[in-house]
Amino acid sequence: MTAMGEVPEDFGLNDQYGKEFRLSQTKGKRVLLSFHPLAWTPACKGQMLSLEEHSAEFGNLNTVAVGISVDSLQSKRAWVENIGIQKTRLLADFWPHGKVAQQFGIFREKNGISERANILLDESHRMVFFRLYPIHSVPDIREVLAVIGSLDATGKM
Repeated sequence: MTAMGEVPEDFGLNDQYGKEFRLSQTKGKRVLLSFHPLAWTPACKGQMLSLEEHSAEFGNLNTVAVGISVDSLQSKRAWVENIGIQKTRLLADFWPHGKVAQQFGIFREKNGISERANILLDESHRMVFFRLYPIHSVPDIREVLAVIGSLDATGKM
């Protein structure tokens, strides 16, 4: 399990269009891994739309923000079309089921879903922020943007 200050093992997941996202291909950029339990729920919709609405700010902060859940690629594709996501990549941690969520210790084995969480990696991909949220809540994106904005070039706050 990846802990604060550690670099997670590289992983690759397909986005809603079947294009692979590989963590190692984002070196030099900060990465926000925004885990949501399942597509098609109101809180998950709010969380992903907040990423979409702030995509320009993430870009200005040298940050790649992605949504991740255990949903299948086909479900992700239908969902983004339904809710109007156009710029944000939503990654399918479908098979092996929840492998990336497990890597970060946030997979709910009993439910087969991930926790709701935001995990921020610095430019070297060291974990510098980790926050779990109540399962039915929408994380405050301003909190995450403030944390990203407070990082200096070394990834320290």
